[in-house]
Amino acid sequence: MANTVTASAAQAPSAELRTTGTLDVKDSRTGKTYPLQVLEAGVEGDTVIRAMDLRQIKTAPDEFGLMTYDPAFMNTASCKSAITFIDGDKGILRYRGYPIEQLAENATFLEVAWLLRKGELPNKKEYDQWVHDITFHTYVHENIKQFMDGFRYDAHPMGMLVATMGALSTFYPDAQCIHDAESRRVQTHRLLAKMPTIAAFAHRHAIGQPYVYPDNELSYTGNFLAMMFKMTELKYRPDPLLERALDVLFILHADHEQNCSTNTMRSIGSSQADPLSALAGACAALYGRLHGGANEAVLRMLAEIGSVAHVPAYLKRVKAGEAQLMGFGHRVYRNFDPRGRVIKRLAQQVLAVMGPNRLLDVALELERIALEDDYFVERKLYPNVEFYSGIIYQAMGFPVDMFPVLFAIARTAGWIAQWLEMVQDEEQKIARPRQLYLGRARRDYVPLAARAADAA
Repeated sequence: MANTVTASAAQAPSAELRTTGTLDVKDSRTGKTYPLQVLEAGVEGDTVIRAMDLRQIKTAPDEFGLMTYDPAFMNTASCKSAITFIDGDKGILRYRGYPIEQLAENATFLEVAWLLRKGELPNKKEYDQWVHDITFHTYVHENIKQFMDGFRYDAHPMGMLVATMGALSTFYPDAQCIHDAESRRVQTHRLLAKMPTIAAFAHRHAIGQPYVYPDNELSYTGNFLAMMFKMTELKYRPDPLLERALDVLFILHADHEQNCSTNTMRSIGSSQADPLSALAGACAALYGRLHGGANEAVLRMLAEIGSVAHVPAYLKRVKAGEAQLMGFGHRVYRNFDPRGRVIKRLAQQVLAVMGPNRLLDVALELERIALEDDYFVERKLYPNVEFYSGIIYQAMGFPVDMFPVLFAIARTAGWIAQWLEMVQDEEQKIARPRQLYLGRARRDYVPLAARAADAA
């Protein structure tokens, strides 16, 4: 069992903040100088100050003290984490230290799910037991089917997923025992196992076809493809290349540091809600078009362009501010999204099997011209992971409204790992950001009759 690493051991490299010096802040209002500790974190040496240290800076003893104003957390670290590392300037993404390119090339999704949770890759015995434990939980209670039957025929699959995941928490009251290690282990298996089942059921409901039960003789992704697309055949046999392609896509989307949905997972979890409820909230955050719906927007853009011949005209409109270039640029990356290189090769492999796709031709031409145009190069607008993922999903037969659902299945691995880390972090408290109050000052209540008279 030499490869086994406990959660606390896996977090060791970034668990401590090291003091590297002080930052002297002089308050020009009082003339007083405050030495603030400068801390260094992790192997990459990020430097921070503790926000609470600013509270000592005040003009009077009864004053609240200095706060920071940081809309959208653009420059605020809300937690310590040992899971995912991103260097946006250099185009680096690593899970637990492993480059995303190596994992996408060599690992399975369930290997990566174990890695995110445990901190090390599993050995053969651990991996086999992990796969068995997840496979054991793929079925859902029959009442879940009845619950899903209550949705309208045209309900969006992502809306069904959000609601069903919330309802799932009522089936497992033991999930509320968040401080019990065994309960956390079981919920991890349940969430990873049941997400594909519920996702596939949402799709089958949307197209008016009967639900397909899990086939536990298949792989994680093979089983999901079977539940999605099985028709009258006695045994569904997924195409090995498509099965592997879906595995790679899930790996690429498994975690991405403290993004909107991960922050939601941690924030809900900080109230000591059960992980199933927290994950329903994370799914809701992912539902937004600025997050999980980005690859759908790319597909619609490529369809609007229509053909390779129309690409130059569309880019001209983009530069004029008349259209948006979807799938280029990223909130974090100021260089190539490392996942983009992997997914471009994957798109070409999938379409070699599934047949020509005019949208891929449009995408390739759009990328070629944009990367040669100074306007886009100067702004560091490079293709991100969403640019090609929608094309792959569409080629594999997934409808557009299933794209964020697929994202949610993959991201479940990261959400669980982040939640587990948060629950065991003694510094974490219930999330409660401050605000800058811009409303009225104190005023006295005026009775309704007097207000009526004043209005007259």
